[in-house]
Amino acid sequence: MRSTRPTCEIKPRGRDMLDGIIRKGIDPVLNRISRRLADRGVSANAVTLAGAALGLLAGVLIAAHVFVSAAVVILLSRLCDGLDGGVAKIRGKTDFGGILDIVMDMVFYGAIPVGFAFADPANNAIPTVVLLFIFYLNAASFLSYAIMAEKRAMTSTVRGEKSLHYTTGLVEASETIVVYVAACLLPDWYAVLAWIFSVALGLTALGRVLQARRVF
Repeated sequence: MRSTRPTCEIKPRGRDMLDGIIRKGIDPVLNRISRRLADRGVSANAVTLAGAALGLLAGVLIAAHVFVSAAVVILLSRLCDGLDGGVAKIRGKTDFGGILDIVMDMVFYGAIPVGFAFADPANNAIPTVVLLFIFYLNAASFLSYAIMAEKRAMTSTVRGEKSLHYTTGLVEASETIVVYVAACLLPDWYAVLAWIFSVALGLTALGRVLQARRVF
């Protein structure tokens, strides 16, 4: 008898989050680019590392007050993040690739706020510390949920096929990109954006914990 694996995810009622809306539009384009990269022998891990390197470069540019160029580099970094999964599907997924993807995402997420802290320590240091602390909590809620979901053989395809159980929330990758690019275009507003974003991330982590309480 074929066993069924339960599917469970956090998804706000009544609407999809920005990630879901954007993915529907850009996935066909990303798939075509991924196919071309894979045909040329580019590995998914190489694309992942390129995305992280671009994220670090964006942080350096921000620290040097080259904000508009940093915004462009951020978008290129996240383009790589959207392509590595497509290349992996074509060339073959690996558990190491899934781990590398998560770790390099954390490199990107941390590099941008740190860049702003270096750019203006007096105004940006405290908001950055708080934002990174909330990022830490949100990542912990995401990964711990994924571990427990894997233990129970749960699956989720809400954001496509992933290396681990994926729970959605108020803040996902697309919202983060929007905030980071907005901060680059309006650097004097970084502190305000960081505080607002910290609240949104905190609500995401809280929602995931409450979901875990119901499910587990």
